[in-house]
Amino acid sequence: MSTAHAPLIITLGDPEGIGPEITLKAWHALHATGPAFAVAGGFDIFAGLAAALGLPPPVQVSSCADAPRVFSRGLPVLPDTPGIRAVASIEDAVARTRTGEASGLVTNPIAKSALYGQGFAFPGHTEFLAHLTSDMSMAGERGPVMMLANTQLKTVLVTIHQPLRDAISSLTSEAVIHTAGIAFEALKRDFAIGSPRLALAGLNPHAGEEGSMGREEIDILAPALKTLRAKGIAISGPMPPDTMFHAEARAHYDAAICLYHDQGLIPVKTLDFHGGVNVTLGLPIVRTSPDHGTAKDIAGKGIARPDSLIAAIRLASDIAANRQLAP
Repeated sequence: MSTAHAPLIITLGDPEGIGPEITLKAWHALHATGPAFAVAGGFDIFAGLAAALGLPPPVQVSSCADAPRVFSRGLPVLPDTPGIRAVASIEDAVARTRTGEASGLVTNPIAKSALYGQGFAFPGHTEFLAHLTSDMSMAGERGPVMMLANTQLKTVLVTIHQPLRDAISSLTSEAVIHTAGIAFEALKRDFAIGSPRLALAGLNPHAGEEGSMGREEIDILAPALKTLRAKGIAISGPMPPDTMFHAEARAHYDAAICLYHDQGLIPVKTLDFHGGVNVTLGLPIVRTSPDHGTAKDIAGKGIARPDSLIAAIRLASDIAANRQLAP
């Protein structure tokens, strides 16, 4: 098994969720071909799960560099580090990615509400990763910015986990410019698209109908588009959201800039519910994640599908390779 870059590292996620199960299933699907990866902690969990699922036992390793050597015969698992297990796994994985021991990070889902009671002080994974890499230098404007991607569509979110009323009231030209700028740079560096084309979704029905259905397109989006185009960024819009996600429309852009959570996630999940990947743009390290939660209701039943995690692993490997080749 050969690779152009260091192996990936995967976090444990919530030990009571489906993260460990889908990680083992992802290893089984990829063990003959790669990309190779190691998991940050949880050897006892994986040993028990492997026995229950009838899979080969995991292999203890001390470094991500050992992963390619053992990957064909067992899931490589790194030692546990002190702390709350899910959080310690993230911290260890980021530390190994920062040094280059791992070429990229794939995070399994965590139950944030359970961690808040144990002192976890961040809204979620993305903010925690931004904190853990805040001292690292990087080319271009810094995120984090959230992208949802599958083989048919990439959407990038200007606002994320806010009530819809708050998302609309917080929308600014500056936020649109910032998000689109990071997306443009990421499409070139991480996705190897030489001349990216963006499409900006409107906020209101019919993209405002020239102001008769809302003025956000005129007062907020139009100035943002003017600034972005002056910077040399190819961006169309604002486009009516109900007509920009069918196949013919998607052929004219590489990523859609969406203004609120559901506007970006509904089309991605409708096109490929099991194959969506969460990508964090604008970080100095590569980070992807499956586009689903901990699914504790099916944990331990052996029925969790690893499709999204497999897609996240493959995409992280591709991004790491593209970053290695980028100017």
